[in-house]
Amino acid sequence: MNDSTTRKTLSLKKKAAPARPNPDDEPRKRSGARARQAALREHARQTRPETDAGTETRTETPRPDRTDKPGRAADASRTARPTSGAPARDRADRPAAARAFPDRPRKPRAERPDARPARRPAQDAPDFPTRAADDGGPRIQRLPRAPRQPRRAETFEVFAPCPHGLEEALSLELQALGYEAVSAGRAGCHFQADWAGVLRANLYSRLATRILVQVAQTDVHDEDDILALARDTEWERWFGPEQSLRVDTSAIRSPMRSLQYCNLRAKDGICDRLREREGARPDIDTVRPDARVHLFLDERRATLYLDVSGESLFKRGWRLDKGEAPLRENLAAGLLALSDWPPDAPLLDPFCGSGTLLIEAAWIALGVPPGIWRPFGFERLRAHDARLWRDLKEDARARIAPRLEQPLVGCDIDADAITAARANAERAHLSPDTIRFEVCDAREMPPPAEAGWIVTNPPYGERLADEDTDLWPEWASWLKRHYGGWQLNIITSDLDLPGRMRLKARRRHPLHNGALDCRLFQFELVSAGYRDRA
Repeated sequence: MNDSTTRKTLSLKKKAAPARPNPDDEPRKRSGARARQAALREHARQTRPETDAGTETRTETPRPDRTDKPGRAADASRTARPTSGAPARDRADRPAAARAFPDRPRKPRAERPDARPARRPAQDAPDFPTRAADDGGPRIQRLPRAPRQPRRAETFEVFAPCPHGLEEALSLELQALGYEAVSAGRAGCHFQADWAGVLRANLYSRLATRILVQVAQTDVHDEDDILALARDTEWERWFGPEQSLRVDTSAIRSPMRSLQYCNLRAKDGICDRLREREGARPDIDTVRPDARVHLFLDERRATLYLDVSGESLFKRGWRLDKGEAPLRENLAAGLLALSDWPPDAPLLDPFCGSGTLLIEAAWIALGVPPGIWRPFGFERLRAHDARLWRDLKEDARARIAPRLEQPLVGCDIDADAITAARANAERAHLSPDTIRFEVCDAREMPPPAEAGWIVTNPPYGERLADEDTDLWPEWASWLKRHYGGWQLNIITSDLDLPGRMRLKARRRHPLHNGALDCRLFQFELVSAGYRDRA
């Protein structure tokens, strides 16, 4: 018996494709700039207030078909938009913002941005279009612009220390530079200046040791008051934790027991302030700090100064060879000021050493600012105005005279000293013919002119050997015979020097050359009589 198995065959029929949606039934989704324009048009259509009766009704006009690209069919229902009565060809040339807001008033062609009309002053500019007060929209109008008031420059209280004995000379110098409220004090002068004046004082002052800007002052009773004063001062205005710091303290008749502890409390207050404000404290550097703060204490007050000079101002940047017992540059300039030497008169230094006095005299006669070729501490502070500082130096350089008309002469018996003096003059940017340096004994030096000034720092104390005790009477005799009519000015710590030279001093100025108590003796030389000529 044969069993027949019925086999079933599975046939797969293609499913009918779903009907493609008619592009006319729903709008095509867009992206990019066209989507944003469509959204802006829709938003403008929804937020536009209904047209009041009596106003012109806007008509819907279909957008012309775009056939510039194949495969893109025109969709009148999606491109229809309100028009403002302008021809279609003008609407096609509008920018995207104008097409997105068709109800915005349109400017004539002459006032369009592409026409670039001449810019009118602000007071002649037309007002912006405003909405009606009853439509609920914001009112926009142009307010008249008030004239800008010039910002008043901040005035600082400044103290300029100087060597003892030069206070009056420094006061006259600051007044000649145009500063206000100048008053001479102990070892310095107080004055007022704006920030540009602070920079000018560093650049032009020949007598000051440094420039200190007062930033805080109050009455104190103990060291904790110093800590509070330092913590309440806005140090972040001048420097931050990214810069190194040094704090110095000095006092006159202060009741505080330890100046070192006062210095520490001031330093702690500064560091606490910067840690609270900027999250870190500055490093301490006593050699080459970026910022220097000076604490000064008297009987009842504490004053905090910002030292904007950096290194002392007597460091002009040219003296490397100092020689024995060098004379500081600001003291040398002070000697010239106290001696009443006019810059157009001959000058002689018979004990010139490394040439400090004569180089300072040359800079004074040529009008070279003492700080023209050296760096300053304010250049490392925050908000340093480099352009202002550059303009001040360029103006100063433009006023420097090209050469001298009167001779400046220096001599010394030591040949090495003359070599050092010539090297210093070269570093001071002086030509070799500006100052005449010679190796010569002062007792044999002929006068370089008929009349002039002698300003000198002769050897005294350890510099003068025992066998040279006859130097003073012999030199005085030479001066009487050959330098009649000259003005003689000598700084020395030997108070008996006028008696040794058998000369009567016309004036004496107490001075300090470092730690030495000195005098500047002034003599008027007259021609010697018959007894002195023998």
